[in-house]
Amino acid sequence: MSDPILQVSGLTKVYAGGVKALDNVDLEIQKGEIFALLGPNGAGKTTLIGAVCGLVRPSAGSMSAFGHNLTKDWRRARARIGLVPQELSTDMFETVEHAVSYSRGLFGHAPDKARIEEILKSLTLFDKRKSQIRELSGGMKRRVLIAKALAHEPDLLFLDEPTAGVDVELRKDMWAQISALRERGVTIILTTHYIEEAEEMADRVGIIRGGKILMVDDKAAMMKRLGRTEAVLQLGQPLAELPPAIAAFPVELIEDGRALCFRGGDGTGKGREQVAELTKAVIGEGIDYTGIDIRESSLEDIFVSLLSDVEEAA
Repeated sequence: MSDPILQVSGLTKVYAGGVKALDNVDLEIQKGEIFALLGPNGAGKTTLIGAVCGLVRPSAGSMSAFGHNLTKDWRRARARIGLVPQELSTDMFETVEHAVSYSRGLFGHAPDKARIEEILKSLTLFDKRKSQIRELSGGMKRRVLIAKALAHEPDLLFLDEPTAGVDVELRKDMWAQISALRERGVTIILTTHYIEEAEEMADRVGIIRGGKILMVDDKAAMMKRLGRTEAVLQLGQPLAELPPAIAAFPVELIEDGRALCFRGGDGTGKGREQVAELTKAVIGEGIDYTGIDIRESSLEDIFVSLLSDVEEAA
């Protein structure tokens, strides 16, 4: 594996009054990946992004990007980092084209009308280039934020809740834009409340709560290790009790004995194999079933379960 594009070690941020927004955070991001940082409100997601982007001064810890120390050599690294903030922070009376071009110049890049045009077209903003930002819809304003972040051609892009407040159709369109950025070699770190975004796009997922990283793992590995399989068999005739051969499986009768519910595969990734064995046992016992519905855990199921475990431990 190549050297990480971003390294964070022991990062801590304590605000006035003693509020600890980040608590000894360690994180490494690899070049070209999409990394999703998940956590409830107040978990520390935005503070972490702010620290890397130079908007928040850490209380302790170290950060480096592209081999540059982000405390001592911040300017050189920051020129290669783009940020799409959660809140709209731009002059509402300037035009789209001017706002994006100005952002490019802020990082010392020479004017490049063709590049700005390419960015605007890729985000479906070209027809709005002469419009004032205040005239745009909420979704279009968020696209302007992305265009501004891309204007200086960053190698590392932070997206803080990029699709908050936009409709489902626009959200999917923006997913496509993010995938296109990755294909161009841009490394992307996103925070989101929409866990299906992480499930759709991310290579790896980190879960943060109370300023602490609870887990970082490959998305597929996390879902295999922490996921479970649930299957419901609709029975031809109600059962009053389970035969011993069936009771040996992680099952229970539901719907007044008219259905059999299996919950298993935890941490093994073999839930479907177990369901197949269960159906053989059901047939072997002469029990008729009329249908079966199998469902795998989603990333959201795992996320909610992890946070619940933390609350119970606390």
